[in-house]
Amino acid sequence: MANNDDHRPGEPSHVHLGPSHEKKFNWLPWLLLALGLLALLFALSRCDRDETAVAPVVTNETEAVTNTTTTTTTTSTGNVNLPGGRVLAVTAGGLNEQVGNFLAGTEPTPRTFQFDKLNFDTAKSDIRPVDQEDLNQMGEILQAYPNSRIRVVGYADARGSAPANAELGLARANAVKAALAAKGVSADRVETASGGESDPVETNATTGGQAENRRTEVVIVSR
Repeated sequence: MANNDDHRPGEPSHVHLGPSHEKKFNWLPWLLLALGLLALLFALSRCDRDETAVAPVVTNETEAVTNTTTTTTTTSTGNVNLPGGRVLAVTAGGLNEQVGNFLAGTEPTPRTFQFDKLNFDTAKSDIRPVDQEDLNQMGEILQAYPNSRIRVVGYADARGSAPANAELGLARANAVKAALAAKGVSADRVETASGGESDPVETNATTGGQAENRRTEVVIVSR
């Protein structure tokens, strides 16, 4: 009986390969490819969402800036309706608008008003060119109410002596009276008085306060 382990010299041996030695399928390249495709699709979807979200923000910011610019350029003016249907353009809320409305109304007299800008240089009673327009408008309003009478009171700051300041205040009141007369307001309708350095509206310790105290007031005595 022959032994399977016996073979002749020089003849090849017959070796049987079991299942563990068969060639396996490599899944790694296919897995990497699938992951790459998923990453690409995710990136494309993110780009679409980002573009959609950004667009409205730019539009809203532009509209907000435009609205702000439009609002800040708005200016305000006032009007005084005079007898005869004439309308006089004046500063909104200013002295001339207040006086015009008062003369057209029925409130009791006397009533005191202060000029918006009418001040004087130190130790002077000259009407400054910048204040002339306010006086011109005041003259037109008083002419429209020929029965009205006013009192002009001039003031000074606290520098200098009290008698000198009283005299300076009267000179300033007379300068306003002369300016109104130049606009056709009869002199006998305008009284003048001095407040001197009394009744300051601001502190006399600063330059700005002193300028405010060199003021003029108008009292509507009758309409």
